[in-house]
Amino acid sequence: MEHFTDRLIRYIRSKRSSAVVGLDPHWKDIPAKIKSSALSEHGRTLKAGAAAVTQFITGIIDAVAAHVPAVKPQVAFYEQFGVPGLEAYRKICEHAKARGLIVIGDVKRGDIGATAEAYAAAHLGLTDIDGQTLEAFPADAVTVNAFLGIDGVRPFIDAAAKYGKGIFVLVKTSNPSSAELQDLESGGEPVYVKLARLVAKWGEPLVGEGGYSAVGAVVGATYPEAAQKVRSVMPRSFILVPGYGAQGAGAAELKPFYNADGLGAIVNSSRRIIFACKSPKYKDRFGEDGWQRAAEQAVIDMNGELRSFGLQ
Repeated sequence: MEHFTDRLIRYIRSKRSSAVVGLDPHWKDIPAKIKSSALSEHGRTLKAGAAAVTQFITGIIDAVAAHVPAVKPQVAFYEQFGVPGLEAYRKICEHAKARGLIVIGDVKRGDIGATAEAYAAAHLGLTDIDGQTLEAFPADAVTVNAFLGIDGVRPFIDAAAKYGKGIFVLVKTSNPSSAELQDLESGGEPVYVKLARLVAKWGEPLVGEGGYSAVGAVVGATYPEAAQKVRSVMPRSFILVPGYGAQGAGAAELKPFYNADGLGAIVNSSRRIIFACKSPKYKDRFGEDGWQRAAEQAVIDMNGELRSFGLQ
């Protein structure tokens, strides 16, 4: 069983990319022909929403698979369609893995005791049905909320260790109000630095051959100064970096997230990629019907931006 970060590093090097495509399908922005087809077949139902999402996102995956190591479906955009949406989420994960991509389930789970164990089984491990173990959602890693401390994180760490998976703990998030809690001073340093120290500690037993732990962190691209502090206390942790593109951060701000070896960070872009056909830059070239080609070109351009700053 290959270690999660060893697998991630291998994919990064083979694709020459540390970009991650966020699979966050907003219903209103899905191409009209896809929505029309789903509505014709299923009516104005949750099943129609899930069907449109499945068709659109599998098409996006096909368009970007050759250019990125990983995708990150945000489960909320699937849960809003109820049970059909959860089935769509599972299909998306399966399709991405079949196309040779690492799947990071953006589920942001965190609880204590048996509840955390159940979340970990659902999203990282296996569920036991009278001696038969089954996989509910086939993700390679998940995002985890550590607000409850190690009680809420331990089951995910244990599942990651057992099944060769990874976790990314929320440390410094990209939203503006993150400062209300994450920037509070505790013992002379911000809470997010304290949490980064815990991430490093929790991940020490799970370091792979490539020198990186299966326990990583989420740090927003909009806070490069925070990234510098976080990177200094957790050199062996991968950082999942949201906030690139639509939230305003560019490649120039990303250098502090990486280590000197050019590794240690993966950069997520969601709307800028999957809805590239809505942008004048790509709409005039490809049109709305060319949404797959627009997404592929947007990823190629993102890789070019990262490489122009010496980032793989």
